Amino acid sequence: MTPNESPSKPTKSQRASFEEVEHTADWALRVRGRDWPEFLANAAYGMASLLVADPAVVPLEVERQVVLDGIDGENLLVNWLGELAYWAEAELLIFHEFNLADVTPTHLQATVRGGHVPNLQKHIKAVTYHNLEIVEIDAGFEATIVFDV
Repeated sequence: MTPNESPSKPTKSQRASFEEVEHTADWALRVRGRDWPEFLANAAYGMASLLVADPAVVPLEVERQVVLDGIDGENLLVNWLGELAYWAEAELLIFHEFNLADVTPTHLQATVRGGHVPNLQKHIKAVTYHNLEIVEIDAGFEATIVFDV
């Protein structure tokens, strides 16, 4: 652009070529558990129930070992669910049995069991940190987890 040129402004008809629309692209779950293993298992089962209508009917034909670390509880939760979401997306593999051992707010070791499904109800692009806070309640732990779909 030369010094004498001004930036062009869209004409009225050009401005009418777009509009802001409401877009709901997230799912959220409130998850509770009496201790860390139950909390993490409930979060994983809850996410599986978003991906398929009834996770309990998925055959138990695949078993995997999972070892994960996080810098804090929220990071470990996102890493855990992110790993399971990856398998769902990449292999149509839904896990719904979780045997968690050696669990702390920054580490987990688990054996997960599940199977392949023909399709997913919806695809989870990411497990987000949006307003994610694991809080201690009288009955254990609670968090609201937001999934980008």
